[in-house]
Amino acid sequence: MEKNNCDPLSLDKNLKARLIVDMLTRIVVHYGLWFTEVRHQMGMEKALEVLDKATEKSVSIGLKRFSKVLDFELEDGLPKALLEMEEDKIEALVGAIGKNWLVNDGVWFQSVEFDNGMNDAKRCNDSCWAQFSPYEAFAIKKFLNLDDQCGLEGLKKALSFRMYSFINVQSIVDEGPKSFVFQMNDCRVQSARKRKKLDDYPCKSAGLVEYAYFASAIDKRIETECVGCPPDDHPEEWFCAWRFLLKE
Repeated sequence: MEKNNCDPLSLDKNLKARLIVDMLTRIVVHYGLWFTEVRHQMGMEKALEVLDKATEKSVSIGLKRFSKVLDFELEDGLPKALLEMEEDKIEALVGAIGKNWLVNDGVWFQSVEFDNGMNDAKRCNDSCWAQFSPYEAFAIKKFLNLDDQCGLEGLKKALSFRMYSFINVQSIVDEGPKSFVFQMNDCRVQSARKRKKLDDYPCKSAGLVEYAYFASAIDKRIETECVGCPPDDHPEEWFCAWRFLLKE
């Protein structure tokens, strides 16, 4: 029987490799669309519950299937090679993942900006943060096993596990038992603009969403105030700063 010219298995090796990358990309997009639609239909809280259950099953099934095809061992549900990786290598991988996350964010922003302008890009960016910040807080709370009333100490721990924490330099200034100030001392994006002698990127609109949503998702009693964020003037020692207050 003659093969169909459109049969994917008749592709050469290079095109099959490209097809695999394309199929994996489709999985990521489909996964995100499922979450987005469940959030739209049932709300964020329910969507996060469903995401948690779906992710646990999906990752486990995927790793088992890929381990058989690619011939790698699993240990406690994780690739054994990852568990046996040298400390410096695994730390470099964590950094690479963080940088890649930031690059992806920038690629999306510029893809909208170049075709539709800065206003549309910022609007999409701010709306994206309104969804990503609660999710990231949810993921970190689960990873660190933080309870719903973990307070400011819980928030401090959570801030140290955000994607930004692996690529930027940040610090915390305690003000007492009811508040602290979080400072972004070195921001990868803003520092790059500074080296190019460009003005700060005006990220305050996104920051107001990002930090407030993250903090309240960690503990609903926590409120957020902006100390300063571009286009605001700021001292040399930080690009943006945020005050978190515990309201009983």
